[in-house]
Amino acid sequence: MESESAAAPDVIDTLSIGLAPRLAVLGAVLLWGASFSAMRAALADLHPWSVMWLRMVVALACILPMYRSIDLSMYRRGDWKLLIPAVILQPCLYFWFESAALGLTTSAQAGIISASVPLLVAVGAWVALREELTARTVWALLLSLAGVAVLSFSGQATETAPSPLLGNALELGAMVCAAANMILIRFLGRRYGAWTLTVMQVVTGCLFFSPGALRLLDVPTGTFDTQLVLILLFLGAGVTLGAFSLYNWAITRMPAGTASAHINLIPVVAVTCGFLFLGETMSMVQLAAAGVVLVSVLMTQKR
Repeated sequence: MESESAAAPDVIDTLSIGLAPRLAVLGAVLLWGASFSAMRAALADLHPWSVMWLRMVVALACILPMYRSIDLSMYRRGDWKLLIPAVILQPCLYFWFESAALGLTTSAQAGIISASVPLLVAVGAWVALREELTARTVWALLLSLAGVAVLSFSGQATETAPSPLLGNALELGAMVCAAANMILIRFLGRRYGAWTLTVMQVVTGCLFFSPGALRLLDVPTGTFDTQLVLILLFLGAGVTLGAFSLYNWAITRMPAGTASAHINLIPVVAVTCGFLFLGETMSMVQLAAAGVVLVSVLMTQKR
């Protein structure tokens, strides 16, 4: 990564952000939004850990031909204290929570909960990066959590979503991991390129989810049809590799709060995909709670 572009990431002027970083973060959140439905579809045939391991393997296979582009020359003594938590938080803990959550709740509800990330990042950026935290952001965070609570408690158990309350709680845990990871990536991005950080995440994910390979031994013959293979390719190459690379690159070129604000689009994409591809619906109470979550995030945006 060019050190000039990320020398002082915590003082980047919002108005100076170019089009490329905005398009990159937009592409990342669109891929993430679509991934909820794709993950739900894959979990219908495979164990969560098997899906995650296959995602990481696909991403790693895409990386191997470009291994020469990995640059660790900027490593400094003690960096491991930040690098290890960063790659453990995401993809390991993040996907662990989320894969479990999507087996218990709908992709639409999980997508709505992802809207809490900008608020969590704002609080984390205030603590770690000394970025401004206003009283409005604090109230918005509380309002968002209230909306998530109503969304979760009003959810009805179904055959495809047997425990919405537990699933939504796990999804919220995944969002906490994602927010913490974003703060660390913002700091590490001062010296490490986005591609190098993404490779570290993928390799760690392959090792962490490797027990999922053993689960594949029990998968019936014929399970891997064309649809499932395409879903796994999308999750591995498009989401695990593509979305993380785009976001890691963008977040080193704009304030953490600005980058995470684009995540507001994830619920819209997730709900749309859940309705179109999985036939998911939400009650009026849940739709109202989802609206509260989105409004709470919009409260923090000046424009």
